[in-house]
Amino acid sequence: MSPIRSGSGMSGGKSIIIRLEIKTDQIHFGQVASAVAVSGGDIVAIDVIQTSRDMTIRDLTVMVADNEQMNRIIEDLKQLEGIRVVNVSDRTFLLHLGGKIEISPKTPIHNRDDLSRVYTPDVARVCMAIHDDPKKAFTLTIKRNTVAVVSDGSAVLGLGNIGPYAAMPVMEGKAMLFKQFAGVDAFPICLETQDTEEIIAHVKAIAPAFGGINLEDISSPRCFEIERRLREELDIPVFHDDQHGTAVVLYAGLISALKVVGKEIGNVRAVVCGIGAAGVACSKILMAAGVGEIIGVDREGILTADRTYGNPMWQWYAENSNPRRLSGGLSEAVEGADVFIGLSAGGILKREHVLSMSRDPIVFAMANPTPEITPEEVEDIVGVIATGRSDYPNQINNVLCFPGIFRGALDCRASEINEEMKLAAAEAIASVIRDDERNKLYIIPSAFNQEVVKEMRARVVEAAIRTGVARRIPREYR
Repeated sequence: MSPIRSGSGMSGGKSIIIRLEIKTDQIHFGQVASAVAVSGGDIVAIDVIQTSRDMTIRDLTVMVADNEQMNRIIEDLKQLEGIRVVNVSDRTFLLHLGGKIEISPKTPIHNRDDLSRVYTPDVARVCMAIHDDPKKAFTLTIKRNTVAVVSDGSAVLGLGNIGPYAAMPVMEGKAMLFKQFAGVDAFPICLETQDTEEIIAHVKAIAPAFGGINLEDISSPRCFEIERRLREELDIPVFHDDQHGTAVVLYAGLISALKVVGKEIGNVRAVVCGIGAAGVACSKILMAAGVGEIIGVDREGILTADRTYGNPMWQWYAENSNPRRLSGGLSEAVEGADVFIGLSAGGILKREHVLSMSRDPIVFAMANPTPEITPEEVEDIVGVIATGRSDYPNQINNVLCFPGIFRGALDCRASEINEEMKLAAAEAIASVIRDDERNKLYIIPSAFNQEVVKEMRARVVEAAIRTGVARRIPREYR
């Protein structure tokens, strides 16, 4: 494992473990300890892993201030004659050793009788029951409570196209969150193809084992076609979290923010900056919620029906937004606007842009890791500001959505997650915050608030029943 590059966004002190192979006939350990100290590290533990007459392998646990200091220590150690840096790890890397999830049986197998019931010969009766009535797969297999987290690794976090192997830690983490927050079993599926048709075929081929499909980190515009086709061709929920999870949490935050500034959703003008997968999904949920006017801006400026675009999604967007057919760039778009929604690039929104907006402007600067504008720059002139970061108030975080929305969809055996279910999910998130505690610094609940999944599950099930996509009515609704 090579040293972590500086600039990863990690702050505060941390401990790392450096495994060293030391040739004892060439260097004494005191020289090693001195080199670490001179470089600014603090050795807090030493473990001897292996030793021989002229060589020893030791693990040094070292406290460092940041990644830059860590890399400096490692480079200084490499310069010492008789030292080989075998491995460097920190708590994050150690947590990932062997992966972060595992499969364990719900029922232990103690004897031959147990074995016969879970496997051969008695399992044959269950197989034939499903063969005779395929719907029983929802009750007699893991399909009832299992979601596939599917990615091709083409648009991972802020890392870009890093491929399926490097995407696995993210997908494993997603599976952990599904289980911890909503009790949903999830498994990461990373595909070694970025061909649209192959992805669709692979997901359809594995679908019998799962009750839902969570598409993740698939680049735009391919993600639109992949999701559309799978929704049409499968009878289980297909949910692209980068689009719809972002949209749901955004709308939840907007519900609260509008209450803080005293504005009605039907009267506001919203500017969406960055018309990719998330930008389109956020705009669609706002349209469904009844936002007064939406204007989209991307690298070519304001999208308008007066122009023709090579990108079919931009063309659709232009024809379904900007009713006054404004033209120009970001400056023209935000002038007089009530809401700015950023899904674009860091630093592109300026203080003068915000000053040109309406009274008590709402700014959702969600680019990561650098927001379109930082809260410090405009906190004195905004009504509410939110970002995608955890080190500022009002984090727009997808983890508030996907566990609960799938919990509800699985419990009512929904055939899809439709727009009404997404709106219900957003309203559930917003409802967790009481009116007497809502303020400009608190418009969205914590991901660890246990009421979020509970409330979302209830409202999503109700929406699924109401719109006719629920194939099972939970007992409390009968």
